[in-house]
Amino acid sequence: MRNLTVRRAVTGATPVAVSLTTYGRRINAAAIAIESIALGSSRPSRITLWLDDPELYAALPAALRRLERRGLKISLTDNLGPHTKYFPYVKSVQDHYLPLVTADDDIMYPRYWLRRLYDAHLKHPASVNCHWASKIILDDGKLNSYHTWPNCKDTEPRFSNFGLGVSGIIYPPEMLVELAKHGTAFRELSPTADDVWLHWVALRSDYPVRQISATPRHFALIPGTQAEALMKTNNVEGSGNDAWIHGLYSESDRRKIAGVSSVVPAFAVTGIRGRSHGPLPVAAGNRPILQ
Repeated sequence: MRNLTVRRAVTGATPVAVSLTTYGRRINAAAIAIESIALGSSRPSRITLWLDDPELYAALPAALRRLERRGLKISLTDNLGPHTKYFPYVKSVQDHYLPLVTADDDIMYPRYWLRRLYDAHLKHPASVNCHWASKIILDDGKLNSYHTWPNCKDTEPRFSNFGLGVSGIIYPPEMLVELAKHGTAFRELSPTADDVWLHWVALRSDYPVRQISATPRHFALIPGTQAEALMKTNNVEGSGNDAWIHGLYSESDRRKIAGVSSVVPAFAVTGIRGRSHGPLPVAAGNRPILQ
């Protein structure tokens, strides 16, 4: 009902870009997710919904058309799988100066969602800040299975923290430049696991991940989207992500993850960033707060 009557712009004065994608029947839920962002106490200066299906693009639901008139940008792009959420934005901007916030199309975000992410970015600009992170676990230098990684329970920036895009992540502009440099290599190296690829690029670029609260946050699913969400979870818990993880992370990457309990990024201290070369994982009994 709100979508039928409200005329207020979905965009606002907060200098961030929000990017998300949708597909198939989920396109109807996407309007609800976007409306929840527009209801926030802070609204982004730019929000883009990326579609990779020309037929969907040509026959948008009325709710999305109304959001478009209120400032939502809807763009057609190539099918990049889950990377469609962020990479079309990364390559569409020549000089990145806005941080990028990624969102999912099946989540109802609370009013504080964007404000807290942006505040965290202002205080910790050389970290990747998120509402929900898990902790990468290694045994004898080897990465444990993805779905066994426990939730993060503090706010320290660490290379061993792994941000979960479902709850929202804010990426510094400088990291967007690094993502652009890597191009579409994810199509071979991590085609179905965007969170894995984004963490690996952050690791290689010296960006630790930081959970913005000691309590991990997972927000309410939009009713009717659970079937697709279950498919995504089955892929994760079926160890689909483990293959990409073990192919991506080198021995030097694993040492970097294991060797630093918490870090102060070099960029935050010196202003000069060095270059390092070298779905929902939830451990049993370790659920995030739903709110």
